[in-house]
Amino acid sequence: MNRRVVITGMGWVTPLGHDIEGVWQRLLRGESGVAPITLFDARTFPTQFAAEVKDFDLRRFLGDRYPAHQTCSRNTGFALAAAEMAWRDAGLSERPDVPPDMIGVYLGGGEGPIDFENFVAAAIAGWDAGKRQLDAVRWAAVAQERLSAVREFEQNPNCAAGHLACRFNAQGPNFNTLTACAASTQALGEAAMLIRRGDADIMISGGAHSMIHPLGVTGFNRLTALSTRNDSCVTASRPFDRTRDGFVLGEGAGILILEEYESARRRGARLLAEVLGYGSTADAFRVTDMHEDGRGAIAAMRGALADAGLQPTDIDYISAHGTGTEENDKIETLAIRQVFGEFARKVPISSVKSMLGHLIAGAGAVELITCVLAIRDGILPPTANYREPDPNCDLDYVPNQPRRANVRTCLSNSFGFGGQNDTLVIRAVA
Repeated sequence: MNRRVVITGMGWVTPLGHDIEGVWQRLLRGESGVAPITLFDARTFPTQFAAEVKDFDLRRFLGDRYPAHQTCSRNTGFALAAAEMAWRDAGLSERPDVPPDMIGVYLGGGEGPIDFENFVAAAIAGWDAGKRQLDAVRWAAVAQERLSAVREFEQNPNCAAGHLACRFNAQGPNFNTLTACAASTQALGEAAMLIRRGDADIMISGGAHSMIHPLGVTGFNRLTALSTRNDSCVTASRPFDRTRDGFVLGEGAGILILEEYESARRRGARLLAEVLGYGSTADAFRVTDMHEDGRGAIAAMRGALADAGLQPTDIDYISAHGTGTEENDKIETLAIRQVFGEFARKVPISSVKSMLGHLIAGAGAVELITCVLAIRDGILPPTANYREPDPNCDLDYVPNQPRRANVRTCLSNSFGFGGQNDTLVIRAVA
């Protein structure tokens, strides 16, 4: 358990673009990836906007070397593209001699979108109005004709991890976790633990998700979790602001290459940051609400700090979960105050969900990449759309403008429906 873990490559597909440097500069300018939904007709929905990935073509990343672009789901395509970027960024394309049984995959991968139109067509055809119930035989007849076996298969959350193993010949450990909004942070933490204990030397890790479809938006609307500011969608994501009214649904992927320190040094890899600490807890409270005292979030942050061997005063920046919902932002603020004490008012905090929306299972990995970039460039991304302070959210949220800072150590939070809490601590490589 003494092996060090470093980050050697990064890639992402986001609502602000598909390249590390371009997206980073747009985040620093406070630009928004939010716009009216185009992936389906949302005119009758309470929320009619989202942060969609735009102008995405998997073939631009893979060419014809891997034909998954013909069949894979939207979220798997995001994962493959982000992983291709990360693999190249790590310099692994030039090192085919890496033992494949020491390369693994750990994703926080969401389920693929349902084949909605064909599924609904089968449901309508199978509906027996007289009996007011579904006739399974009639439903199956239409489903057999219209539904695609490949698209059905691609709905499984583990498919993206399987595609990555095939693409990169990763014959080591292969896992997927779907702990909602905490999934990719948990995947990265668990991937680091696999490297620490010697089960792998390289892990392809992160997350991908797309829930911008009728069922996804319907579910979150019924939970009253989404902002409904249809008249001002670009500014709808307002983490920690008094006027926040819910999160903005996004989509995309973030993939990082985690590597054992000595292995990375031997092959001359760039060492972007070191993964120092990981904490994971459950609220054991309600599946849709954080515990009112923030006990799970507090324990996750304290666990990550203890694992890293650090004190709260060692943290230079907190990448907040910061969804823009009333309860999440209030309780995350409370938890930070409990963990950091008097230092809570001095440590800067921000949420890039204010610009990217909430990428659900992909959110934590994308946000960890922003931490690596903050360390590299000595600048903090802002919390956009912050206008009216909330007495319950009284910390330094880096409002609206990026900030120059001496950033060496970052803490990144992710909290998910179901009560999952995961925290990572990274720092510049000494």
